[in-house]
Amino acid sequence: MPDNLSVGRAAVRMAISLSREEEARLKEELRAEGIAAAAVDLGGDFVASLAKMVERAIVAARREGVIRPIHAHEGAVAGAAREALGIVGQRALGFNIGGKLGVARGGGHLAVAVFAGVGLVYLDDVALGLAHRAVPE
Repeated sequence: MPDNLSVGRAAVRMAISLSREEEARLKEELRAEGIAAAAVDLGGDFVASLAKMVERAIVAARREGVIRPIHAHEGAVAGAAREALGIVGQRALGFNIGGKLGVARGGGHLAVAVFAGVGLVYLDDVALGLAHRAVPE
């Protein structure tokens, strides 16, 4: 059974994947390890887009079968996404971001990772946020 570190690594790997093809290949690899995963692109003004980014994380996790459509699972994704985005937000507040959010679940562990470029014109920075939740199987 996957532990919290392997699920966290899986979420980060999904968030840093470069293409849809790499995402698909990675999802299959992770599935063989007992980890379900999903990824979704993010972008826009950080503050204005925050609620939409959390929403997209939940929708992607449901669509890819990472979570079931139950309150505890959706709430875990929302909470972990908000926390991961909050870590990124320490650098992104007032700026635009562009990147990807990865969600992974194995057993009773769920992790959300956000990998994003933060910038204004050509003054770019990079940020990574990761959060974990325990979820019922």
